[in-house]
Amino acid sequence: MSEYINGKAGARENLCRFLAACYYEPCVDFVEERLFDSMLAAASVIHPDLAEGARKLGKEFVAQDIETLLIDHTALFIGPSQPKAMPYGSFWQTDDQSMRQDATMAVVEIYAQGGFEVDEDVHDFPDHVAVELEFLYVLIFAQNQAQLSGNADDLSAANALHRRFLDEHLGTWFDAFAASVNSGAETAFYRELVDLTGCFSRMESKLSRLR
Repeated sequence: MSEYINGKAGARENLCRFLAACYYEPCVDFVEERLFDSMLAAASVIHPDLAEGARKLGKEFVAQDIETLLIDHTALFIGPSQPKAMPYGSFWQTDDQSMRQDATMAVVEIYAQGGFEVDEDVHDFPDHVAVELEFLYVLIFAQNQAQLSGNADDLSAANALHRRFLDEHLGTWFDAFAASVNSGAETAFYRELVDLTGCFSRMESKLSRLR
């Protein structure tokens, strides 16, 4: 069991936080910090499909200059008027604008249950795709820590919150968001990013139902 915690379970943590980072502005730090090498290493431990996706993602990142990726990132997720692919869960969860604040507050409430606070440096709505992935990382980390400690109650609570978050939040809207990215992206990098994220998210959802 310890081998699993240190290997596959730890790789799930790492891959999740690496994916979250890719939804922020692209920069040379991705290369200098060998982000995609680390992502490939983590993905390879989890599943061959994820490894292939991580390999493609890294290849597409180095195939473009940073300026081109930054332009695509801005058009997809920021604007100038309306993003091509709105990166907020509440946008996809309801067509009623008056209900979107409630959807945003619902994800904030589950963050609080998981002991997660959005970093003050993140000047964005809390249901941004990157933030939701960061919370998923926190949930995976909590599962792993409970497994290591042997605390059955903590593990049960962590598993339940992991399942609920995927069933009620990230898992309900990510596919529609990914389809929008796939149709609007000018670079293959962002198409590969949502494909890899979707594959990982679906594997996490499947795992949550086994616990």
